[in-house]
Amino acid sequence: MKPLSLTLKGFRGIRDGLGRDELTLDFERLAGDAQLIAIAGPNGRGKTTLMDNMHPYLTMPSRAAIGGPGGFSYYDHVYLPENEKDLIWVYGGRCYRSQTVFRLNGKRKTEAFLFVHGATGWEPVRLEDGTTSDGRVETYERCVEAILGNAETFFTSVFSAQGKRQLTAYKNAEIKTLLADLLGLDEIRVLGQKATETAKLLKAGLTAMRHEQAGFDDESHRIETERSRLIGARARVETAVAARQAAQQALDAARATQTQLAAERNLAQRTEARRSELRAERQALIQTGRDAGQSLDAQDARERQRLAQLQQRIAARTEQARARRRFLEGRRGDLERIVSGAAAVMRAGRRQPLAVRVVAARTVRVTQLRHSVQRLAELQGNEKAALQKLAAIEREAGHASLKAAELARRLNLTEEVPCFGTELQGRCKLLGDAREAKILIPSADLQIAKLAQQQSGVSSKLVAIRAQRAVLADATVRLDDAEHRLEKARARVSRLAVLAAKAGEIEQARAALSSVDQELASVAQTDAGGETAEETVERRQIATTCQAIAAQRERQAAQVRNALQRIETAVAALPAAYDEQRLVAAGRAVERAATAVTAAEQAHVAAVQEAQALDMADRQASELAVRKARVMARVVAVETELGGWTLFAKCLSNDGVIALAIDDAGPVLSGLANDLLLACYGARFTVSIKTLVETGKGEQREGFDIVVHDAESTESKSVSLMSGGERVWINECLVRAVALYLAQNTGRRYATLFSDEADGPLDPERKRMFMEMKREVLRLGGYDQEFFVSQTPELTAVADAVIDLDAMAMRESLEV
Repeated sequence: MKPLSLTLKGFRGIRDGLGRDELTLDFERLAGDAQLIAIAGPNGRGKTTLMDNMHPYLTMPSRAAIGGPGGFSYYDHVYLPENEKDLIWVYGGRCYRSQTVFRLNGKRKTEAFLFVHGATGWEPVRLEDGTTSDGRVETYERCVEAILGNAETFFTSVFSAQGKRQLTAYKNAEIKTLLADLLGLDEIRVLGQKATETAKLLKAGLTAMRHEQAGFDDESHRIETERSRLIGARARVETAVAARQAAQQALDAARATQTQLAAERNLAQRTEARRSELRAERQALIQTGRDAGQSLDAQDARERQRLAQLQQRIAARTEQARARRRFLEGRRGDLERIVSGAAAVMRAGRRQPLAVRVVAARTVRVTQLRHSVQRLAELQGNEKAALQKLAAIEREAGHASLKAAELARRLNLTEEVPCFGTELQGRCKLLGDAREAKILIPSADLQIAKLAQQQSGVSSKLVAIRAQRAVLADATVRLDDAEHRLEKARARVSRLAVLAAKAGEIEQARAALSSVDQELASVAQTDAGGETAEETVERRQIATTCQAIAAQRERQAAQVRNALQRIETAVAALPAAYDEQRLVAAGRAVERAATAVTAAEQAHVAAVQEAQALDMADRQASELAVRKARVMARVVAVETELGGWTLFAKCLSNDGVIALAIDDAGPVLSGLANDLLLACYGARFTVSIKTLVETGKGEQREGFDIVVHDAESTESKSVSLMSGGERVWINECLVRAVALYLAQNTGRRYATLFSDEADGPLDPERKRMFMEMKREVLRLGGYDQEFFVSQTPELTAVADAVIDLDAMAMRESLEV
């Protein structure tokens, strides 16, 4: 992987270090063919932020809490509503582009796209399994790892982030996972994981089978309990048959008794029919009399309603006439009031033209006075300006007088100085000052005379202004009085216009008053008339009809009483009614017998069902025994398979074939590290990698340790026991040995190495050797270049190219 260009937008490190929201670096232009490229600048300039983003993985390794892509969030390092990282890089002869957008506007959201440059331009990356980079973080990470490999391997081998863990700090499982990725043992691990998953599935199936066996035991217990409960079911069937036959015989006897009583009731039904006919006739007669009475009541109510309506019409007509009279009287009063104002209206019509002329004259007067008030304001302003100018002239005249007095005083010194008339007279500064004063006195006197003339002119002008102002002193009072008179005149014109406009209304009121008097006379006649002839005739007809209805009601009541007496006599002559209670008691006996038969039949059905349930329980017991035997055979088979798959998964795990492969790769890694140590630091130190460590009991177990052999002291010890500086360069040799192994044996070639302040604890001599090691790694691994950050100016000076962020910040400030 080789970066070509990088654009960062909205990153806090770039803003704080360079004072800009966006940074774009073209590494092809800045680095060219250089092998060692230094990123220089003081602390806080943004070097680590830049280095942490020169790769396509979604992490900043120096900021991550753990190694690799985990334990990190970009949202802590960006600040704009929409932040962006755009990286163009090359790998395997193809050009890729990583575009990542981090949004903070509202809900946090990350979009990540990976493109490859094809014949038609930038196209989304598509893997062989169909995975396409569609903007989701999950698909982006899968595409990047499919191209560049595991992130942990990348950051362990070719990317030395600031503050990264040393190899000695890796746990046994972590180092084995790393080395397995280096050796290309992913397929073995995948097979081991599949074997583990198969073993888990077999365990789950075995657990289900054992649960099924436990269920068989519960089912067997339930069946035995059921069989114990159903003991004697077949004997209970015979007893239930006998009870059902006895109940049926009792039901037949009860039904015979009920039939006999029903025949006796049929004989008495004719008498009851006659009695019912007489009762129905009596009821119909009562209903007929009631209907006739209701009809007469309805006729009487209608006549009474006619009488009430007649009275209401008479009262309504009388009230309507009275209301109309009241209205006309009120209308007549209103019209008389309007007519009574005729004299005022005529007078207003005569005075209105004069009032209009008065308003016009007073309007002209107000306009003139307003001009006078405006002129008065101008004079007041001119007076104020003249006073200010006069005061300024007086101040300037005072300064000129003081200056003239000072020049006269300096001139008088001509005869008072001691050098006057001596050889020193030409070099005396006081005499020179006096001569200069003599030259300036005429101009000072001229200025005083000029200021006096200006003061006289301004004073004359001020006197003229004050005279004009005295003439117009009461203009404001006169304007207020004139405006008040104008308003009164306008109000009088408005009042006279309103009165004059009522002339037509008075004429209409006089015409309407005559019409109202005529209508009042007509209404008075209608109100005095009382009830009309038609209304008197109608009242007499209503009274006659009410008397006829009362007579008909008496005749009809007498007829109904006679008919009811005749029916009562016929009913009394009939024999007594049949006793229905005997037949009801017989029906109840039949119902009880039928209930007993139903209960007996239900008991028989229940007994039969229990017998059938007993047969079913016997069959279930036989079938359960067969199923238990089958499940037991399956359990034995699964247990056998589980043992095989468990052993197979262990063989393909980190402690099996992978551990053996790592043991084989250990000497190769040690040899590469020793070559780098020999080439750069001499023959003093050599390292060896151990995958078996000794416990406190002296036993061997799986582990990981790096043993360093010191040729000077002839001692061997773990790298964790060495000094900080020694541990740094040995760790860097091991890391670069991992990168070399990756490039030489796995076919995964990263064209660029990265290192961020890895030389901190080294002394000056070791720092020089550290740079030599970098060039040796580039040569042995066939790498194109390495980007590194160092706070040592000597190391930055020996780099082939330098990306100076400090100079970039200075150019930015100059442009601003």
